[in-house]
Amino acid sequence: MRELVETAKRWVAEGRSAYLARPLTEEGFGPRDPGGALLVDARGECAGALYRGVFDAELVAEAGAVPAGATARVCEVSVRRAEAEAAKLTCGGRAEVLLQPLAEIPAEWWELLGEGVGVALVTRLNEAADRASSVVVRASGRPEDDAARRAGELLATRRPGRDALYGEAGLVLVEAYPSAPYVVIGGGGELAEIIERQALLLGWEAVRVEAAEEAGKAIEARRDAACVVMLSHDEDFDVPTLRAALAAGVPYVGALGSRRTTARRREGLLAAGVSEAELARVHGPIGLDLGARTPAETALAICAEILGVLGTRTAGGALRDSAGPINP
Repeated sequence: MRELVETAKRWVAEGRSAYLARPLTEEGFGPRDPGGALLVDARGECAGALYRGVFDAELVAEAGAVPAGATARVCEVSVRRAEAEAAKLTCGGRAEVLLQPLAEIPAEWWELLGEGVGVALVTRLNEAADRASSVVVRASGRPEDDAARRAGELLATRRPGRDALYGEAGLVLVEAYPSAPYVVIGGGGELAEIIERQALLLGWEAVRVEAAEEAGKAIEARRDAACVVMLSHDEDFDVPTLRAALAAGVPYVGALGSRRTTARRREGLLAAGVSEAELARVHGPIGLDLGARTPAETALAICAEILGVLGTRTAGGALRDSAGPINP
C-alpha cells in the first residue's frame, strides 16, 4: 500500500475517477503480500500489485460497473490451478475484493503512509455492501471499539495485516500498516553486514552502530519500530545499549554470545538496575536453534527469531507440528 501513495495523491489531484481495490476475505493463493492493493481508474490504468495481476482486467471492469452514488463495491474473484500457474501464483484461490472510490479514502491516510508511520484504516460497509466509510486509526491512539482494538493488535505485530470483523451493522475491514521494523545492530564485521542485508531483503530498515551513545540515539529516534541486535562483547557498549532498549520497551532485544558472555551481561544488567522481569525479555543466546554455523546461517536464525517475536510466535517450531493457521 505504501508504494501507492504518490500515485494515489496524484490521481486525486487530477480528479480521476479511480478506485482502491484490496481483499476483504481470502482463501488459497499460498504465500502472498498481506498489504497488496491495486489502484484502477476508468481508463483501465492500474498501479500496485494484487495477486500478480491475474484479476486486473476483471477489477477494471468491476470498477466501471460501480453505480452512481455508490461508495463501495464487493466482487468475488477466483483463479483455478492452471491459471494460477500461468500467473506464477503458488496455488489457486478465491477472494472477495472491496472497491472504493479513491475520493472516499481519507487524505490523511495517504499522508501518514507516506511518512512511514504506523497507521490503520478502518472501513465500515453496510449490509448491502454498496456504501462504505473509512477512518484512520493511529498506532498511538486509544481504542474506542473492537475495530480500533484490532487495529492496535495488528499494528503491534510490526508487519502489514488485514482482518474482517462481522457485526450487526455489517462488515468492518481493518487494514494495518505498521512502521517497518528498524533493526539497530550493535557492532560491526561480516555478521553485522549480512544481518543488515537480510533485514533489507525482508523490507525492514537497519542501521549499524559502534557505541552505546550512538545506539541510544538510534533507538530513541525510532522507538516505535526499533529492534536491537547486540553483537559486540564490549561491556561499555553492550550493557548500556541493552538497558536502553529494555527501558524504551523495544519489542525485540537480542544479544550474541556464548553462555558465559550471556551470564556476564546478565550480571552487568542486574548491577545497572535492570529487573529480572526485564531481563527475561532479552534473547540471549540470540537466534532460533536452526543449527546455524556460518555468518549467513546465523543472520538467518537471528532475523527469523525477530520475525517470530514480532508476529507473537513463541517458538520456532516446524509448521507440521502446529495446529493453528499458517497465515493468521
